[in-house]
Amino acid sequence: MSTTVAVIGASMTQFGQRDAWVRDLLAEAGAACLDDTGVSPDAVEHCYVSNMASGEFEGQTGVPNALAHDLNCLPAYTQRVDQTSSSGGAGIYAAWQSVAAGASDMTLLVGGEKMTHRTTPEATDVIASITHPVEYKHGVTLPSFAGLTARLYLDTYDAPRESLGKVAVKNHRNGVDNPHAQFRKEVDLETVLESPMVADPLRLYDFCPITDGSAALLFCPESVAREYTDDYAVISGIGGATDTHVVHERADPTTMGGVVESGATAYEMSGHGPDDVDVAELHDMFTILEFLQMEGLDFADQGEAWKAIEAGTTERDGDLPVNTSGGLKSKGHPLGASGVAQGYEIYKQVLGDAGPRQVDADVGLACNVGGFGNCVITTIMEAGA
Repeated sequence: MSTTVAVIGASMTQFGQRDAWVRDLLAEAGAACLDDTGVSPDAVEHCYVSNMASGEFEGQTGVPNALAHDLNCLPAYTQRVDQTSSSGGAGIYAAWQSVAAGASDMTLLVGGEKMTHRTTPEATDVIASITHPVEYKHGVTLPSFAGLTARLYLDTYDAPRESLGKVAVKNHRNGVDNPHAQFRKEVDLETVLESPMVADPLRLYDFCPITDGSAALLFCPESVAREYTDDYAVISGIGGATDTHVVHERADPTTMGGVVESGATAYEMSGHGPDDVDVAELHDMFTILEFLQMEGLDFADQGEAWKAIEAGTTERDGDLPVNTSGGLKSKGHPLGASGVAQGYEIYKQVLGDAGPRQVDADVGLACNVGGFGNCVITTIMEAGA
């Protein structure tokens, strides 16, 4: 596709426990995104909503057409994008496709989820529906996979348990400077390592929280972007891939094939390699996932990502800052919004508009993971010319 796709606006609501329902959260982010750019609602031609489970969580369906009505984007084409916990990244892919293919000159993407009104067991059960029916029948949940994989990784690569705890410490520290984050407080390593056990060896602070929230991005051809602003980002590379639905069928559970394949596609399209990436937002639903994605994206050799956290490489002042937003761990994980919020952070970083979280970044990468690596979208952004 010859059209260069630009991102000209971005917004993000407060993440955490919200009184608003999903339709209200979506409208809040969507309206803020349009206001950010000065684009009239009636200029929106496609309106995508990234959402995993509004029906299951609150009995609300038809959210894309409701959003178009609430924002007065009529008669825009609307579509819901559901790809489990990578719905946000899949929404970025769908919005990019709509503009790159010439089907739309202005596409609004809004991702959102309302979760906190459900009990933890209820929310966990909805999320566990991602798993294969046989796995689900036997009570397997994503935390189970995380614990088993973390144990395999630590044993196979002789990695210290403390290295996983340091991921949580780093991301909480970054979240302090994110006004939209659910948890804006630092934690120390001792707190992480002594928190309640969830799935051995992973403890409470190795997991992200249940969250409400929404985020939005506005896409158009680069030629149209210049009509609105001199400050915009372009999506220079994007790729999506699917791994086995049954996790134990993978040759090596510590290798996420969807990350490897989607990353390779994004790198090839952008003309960039791992060494060119200045900042990355990775899907740290569990601390172990940050290591697996770093290795799948070639930021570290197999079995050696833990050394990067020990060396300070992924700190905000390191050679490759990872999760400057606070990640899912601190920022929160409203399923359909998380991938869009990753895009929001990278957009802000490459435009030099991330405030106290700002790092020296020309090229940024976001990796959004569905399930336990079942589906993955990797996006590369950089500032427009």
